[in-house]
Amino acid sequence: MNKRTPFIAGNWKMYKTSSEAAETAGQLTSLVADTTDVDIMIAPAFTALDAVSKVIKASRVSLGAQNLYWENEGAYTGEVSASMLVSVGCHYVIIGHSERRQYFGETDASVNHKIRAAIKANLIPVVCVGETEEERDSGRTFSILDKQVKEGLNNYFAKDLESLVIAYEPVWAIGTGKTATRDQAQEAHQYIRSVIEDLFGDTLCQSIRILYGGSVKPENIAELMQMPDIDGALVGGASLSAESFSKIVQFRK
Repeated sequence: MNKRTPFIAGNWKMYKTSSEAAETAGQLTSLVADTTDVDIMIAPAFTALDAVSKVIKASRVSLGAQNLYWENEGAYTGEVSASMLVSVGCHYVIIGHSERRQYFGETDASVNHKIRAAIKANLIPVVCVGETEEERDSGRTFSILDKQVKEGLNNYFAKDLESLVIAYEPVWAIGTGKTATRDQAQEAHQYIRSVIEDLFGDTLCQSIRILYGGSVKPENIAELMQMPDIDGALVGGASLSAESFSKIVQFRK
């Protein structure tokens, strides 16, 4: 049995105005107030970060952002820096989400730059990797994960990555209602952990938390969490409801 603290993160994507996000965050903090054995994060849209930060300040819930740019400041219209995220209370930032890769040109190289910016600002990076349905069907799941992990973490040392979180999100299971079986998810998580071991050694391999993301719901979280290499979940749609997300957080009950 591993001793890594379970981590349940909610990615709110492009949903909720500032006031809607604050209301949901308030409901969530009440529902999970007694949960002390799970780390919890929510990542609202940039426009809602400040409002949500104020609501969750004294709670068990931490604040995350959905993206960042790797420069600290400059003429980068529409971008947000790590120091800006820290200034509104963020402790985490999601990097390399499949939707960023699919729609906005995110690459393993840009993921690499963003991880460095996050770590420099003492933000915990939640780095997403995962294969498409076509890549899985053609037997390339492991080679894709290998490339994304190795290129995303190129030129890092184990000491740089002690806070790093990895989220395995099979692209074919995001927002589709499809979920990897617990055995499929475990197999991918185990492989990612083996790549970390090869690159950075056993200590980081054993301590790093790897989350599963892909149509996670209250109904399937418990069986996923039974797997030895699954340390939590990056939750999309089911995190938009405080009640639904709290049930995922409280998967042991």
